[in-house]
Amino acid sequence: MGVNLSGLAEPKNIELSDLSGKKIAIDSYNVIYQFLSSIRQPDGQPLCDSSGRITSHLTGLLHRTANLVEAGIEPVFVFDGKPHRLKEDTLRERTERRDKAEEEYREAVERGDMETARTKAQQTSRMTKEVRESSMELIGYLGFPIVQAPSDGEQQASYMCRKGDVYAAASQDFDSLLFGTPLLVRNLTMTGRRKVPGRQQYKEIKTEIIDTPVFLEGLGITREQLVDMCILMGTDFNPGIKGIGPKKALKFIRENGSIEHVLPKIHEEIEEVDEIRSIFLDPSGADDYSVKYKPADRQHVVDMLTSYDFAEDRVNSALDRIDKARKESEKKRMQSSLDSWF
Repeated sequence: MGVNLSGLAEPKNIELSDLSGKKIAIDSYNVIYQFLSSIRQPDGQPLCDSSGRITSHLTGLLHRTANLVEAGIEPVFVFDGKPHRLKEDTLRERTERRDKAEEEYREAVERGDMETARTKAQQTSRMTKEVRESSMELIGYLGFPIVQAPSDGEQQASYMCRKGDVYAAASQDFDSLLFGTPLLVRNLTMTGRRKVPGRQQYKEIKTEIIDTPVFLEGLGITREQLVDMCILMGTDFNPGIKGIGPKKALKFIRENGSIEHVLPKIHEEIEEVDEIRSIFLDPSGADDYSVKYKPADRQHVVDMLTSYDFAEDRVNSALDRIDKARKESEKKRMQSSLDSWF
């Protein structure tokens, strides 16, 4: 889940059209989990083909990505590499939570509580080898760039943004701010009305952007201090200190400057602080990537998705939308290039 800075961040709401003409590095695991969680049947189970293979992620990648292209956005999909050893506990806890959610889902179904069943089912999404590989296959056929991160996808996306190869990094998590992305886009693929868990209420989800330098200036701290603050709260790489949330952590860092000066005063210890810091502050990333687009391989897309029981006419309709939007974007770029000569 990453660090929770929602109580401190003040994102700016934007329209997808505000990102027209921009390349956006997408944390692929993050959005695929969104699709697996949100694109489901009424009973909470994911969409599947006749062979029982999950297709929720493929539906999201085809149709919601088409929405981005129609808005003039050029998505670049960044995939996680090998997790850092300090992330093992977090990954194990996530697996345990999913196992528990699956058990609670079955119990809810047995007692006929379908609202709870759906909520619990949404918490069981897993990034299996088949989900990862089929996602990469479809993205490749659609012609979108794929970047393989050495470790965390958010780290690589942030690195690409700092280099200027993309306009922003896109993720639901705030970790990208710690990794140093100049701009973070949230809710890129999930705008619209969403039900509030456990309530008969809905809230409007809008695309939003956070300018990291402005965010840090508003808090009155540096990026290094933000990292220290989040280590106190707990990150994917350490459990943090019980009872310390965003506001308390910010107060401690503002008053003491760094985590080394905070820990003795609160009589606590955190192991491997320097290594946790280096995970977020290491400026390096993979350079062996391209952000250039290719034409969609229409026949391969159709063949692949119809093998998953997608209706051929709906696949072609989505591909027509993507092709039309790409042609319009290219026309605008050519016109802009011509205008620059006069």
